Amino acid sequence: MDEDRERAFATYAAARWLTLARSAVLLGASHHEAEDLAQTTLMKAYVSWSRVAAASHPDAYVMKILVNEFRSSRRRRWWQERPTAPLPDQVAPDATDGVDGADAVAHALDGLGAGQREVVVLRYYAHLTDRQIADALGVAEGTVKSRLSRAHRQLASDEHLHALRDGTTP
Repeated sequence: MDEDRERAFATYAAARWLTLARSAVLLGASHHEAEDLAQTTLMKAYVSWSRVAAASHPDAYVMKILVNEFRSSRRRRWWQERPTAPLPDQVAPDATDGVDGADAVAHALDGLGAGQREVVVLRYYAHLTDRQIADALGVAEGTVKSRLSRAHRQLASDEHLHALRDGTTP
């Protein structure tokens, strides 16, 4: 890769690292796995940088790599650690009260199916259009719309999000 292309990739990678890692977390990866997924995604983008740079929507192209890597990691899940029991609730209040919103969103996203979760993350976090999401996931644009519609209905009835809004415990 020549110097200009190296610089272009380095600039892109620096600007997108956090978005890729956060997108992976929103898709369902742990924080450590999300960093690995973001790194793998950028490595694959680097290898095919000429195609990424030439794409009409480079972000959609790179998000497609991320989603595919995430899906692949789920197919290989048999070797990963698995929690044996949920942690007990903490009785005493602490300084983590500000994470209630993030926790409620994480629980709500956990309740979605994989396809619905993917379109929600790509739409509202990665800010991709229906067409870009369809291209990234390899599905029809109508599929994106129907998955998003079902996800909206499910999120609208999610008890964690209602509890967050009402200030109650689910």
